[in-house]
Amino acid sequence: MKIITEHHSVKTKGNCDIIDITENVRNNILLHKLIQGNATVFVVGSTASISTIEYEPGLKKDLPEILEKFIPSKQKYHHNNTWGDHNGHSHLRSTLFGCSQTIPFTGGELLLGTWQQIILIDFDERPRTRKVIVQLIGE
Repeated sequence: MKIITEHHSVKTKGNCDIIDITENVRNNILLHKLIQGNATVFVVGSTASISTIEYEPGLKKDLPEILEKFIPSKQKYHHNNTWGDHNGHSHLRSTLFGCSQTIPFTGGELLLGTWQQIILIDFDERPRTRKVIVQLIGE
């Protein structure tokens, strides 16, 4: 059994930017010639998340629109008063999605659905360079 940790830097636009990082994870599995195990994908920070989605133009529009209705960006949040910033909504959105996902793999392939991709979502109000950690446990 091996434990391998890879680090990725991903540039985002902020404001609910959704980025497909599936190939990054696949490439890590291939690079280390692992056959089976688990890939844990984690984003560092409290205003971004890791999830899965069918990465297609319609859903890339639908997700930010529904989040704007559910957790509006222009609403007043106590967090904004605490720190004098304007990203309270980003923290709340990130909390709902979570900062990591674990995806099993076998035969060197992620066990994702046909239309399922791993995504990084940056909820912050500005562009960022996000640190994404992929930890592979397998053989």
